[in-house]
Amino acid sequence: MSEEQNENTAAVPVPCQDTQGDGRWMSLHNRFVSDSKDKEPEVLFVGDSLVQLMHHFGIWRKLFSPLHSLNFGIGGDATQHVLWRLSNGELDNICPKVVVLWVGTNNHCHTAEQICEGIMAIIQVIKKKLPKAHTLVLGLLPRGKDPNPLRVKNDKVNKLVRLAVTSVPHASLLDIDPGFVHSNGTISHQDMYDYLHLTSQGYEAVCRILHDHLRSLLDKSSEN
Repeated sequence: MSEEQNENTAAVPVPCQDTQGDGRWMSLHNRFVSDSKDKEPEVLFVGDSLVQLMHHFGIWRKLFSPLHSLNFGIGGDATQHVLWRLSNGELDNICPKVVVLWVGTNNHCHTAEQICEGIMAIIQVIKKKLPKAHTLVLGLLPRGKDPNPLRVKNDKVNKLVRLAVTSVPHASLLDIDPGFVHSNGTISHQDMYDYLHLTSQGYEAVCRILHDHLRSLLDKSSEN
């Protein structure tokens, strides 16, 4: 097998393929680059649809807008897409104290080890461009109504990333699963309406955990 075939595509920056033909992904990326020139966020959220959709719920305005947060989430993004975006301008004009990274559940064709490597590659880009920022990786949530291989993989990704970030200054993983899997192994549509994306109730539970942790990180940052 050639070296190229051995390459982990989860850790190689590439723009998202414009399969629908309307250029939305690149348009959003360009908008984020432009938006960053006029903002001074303390917290930057970056990732896939779970980040993007958070912005549309009241909990964002209630908990995260007061923290001067920017949302750079794009639905469908995998690690390689976020890696490309952050390497191509989205971090160049801002100096947030905390970067919240939530990505990996869309890396369907990659192993847990490859996804972890992709997440760690993103962290290295953040460290290079924002050396003083803390990178807070959010643990991947369970998915699917019933037990399935993607739940197992996401759980393994979290374990691998938690171990990997211990050797990286100013980086950590936060488990934000409030207990979405019930004792019988199912996830309720009241928490995840399609068993992947969160409802208002689901975001409420997740964001409370996240908000408390962010406040703690920001308080520590102010002390230093």
